[in-house]
Amino acid sequence: MRVLGIDPGLNITGYGLLDGEKNTITVIEAGVIRTRGKDNMAIRLREIAREVSAIIEQYQPEVVAVEELYSHYGHPKTAIIMGHARGVIFLKAAEAHIPVEVYASTRIKKSLTGNGRASKGQMQLMICSTLNLTKIPEPPDAADALAVALCHCRAMAHNEMVSI
Repeated sequence: MRVLGIDPGLNITGYGLLDGEKNTITVIEAGVIRTRGKDNMAIRLREIAREVSAIIEQYQPEVVAVEELYSHYGHPKTAIIMGHARGVIFLKAAEAHIPVEVYASTRIKKSLTGNGRASKGQMQLMICSTLNLTKIPEPPDAADALAVALCHCRAMAHNEMVSI
């Protein structure tokens, strides 16, 4: 099964594609979508939408996995902005008839490191180790997106999906 993991953000949206077959997981692609800070929000969201559509069209994932938006942000504006980016991603997945699965950040971290409060550095090292990568995916948003996709692969193996 091909999984597109996405770490949504308005400035940088990370994405990572994994193919999972039985006990083998292969990295297909990982990268980021960058928007220009000087553009207004509508233009930036359009860019994210365009790029997500292109990734979906090119790689044909069977599912999109996204980090859950949590409501106890110290900066509520961050949650609102992230919500806009997530909305565009959900829309593009729905238009392509691809289900979206959501996972709490603590669950993603725990599935990879055994610790729901693992640091970004710990997550990056575990992504490298688990996926047999020769170097840490950069920027960190790409590694985070791979972690979301990997969390979904592991949830599927245990039949623990959480659809929206």
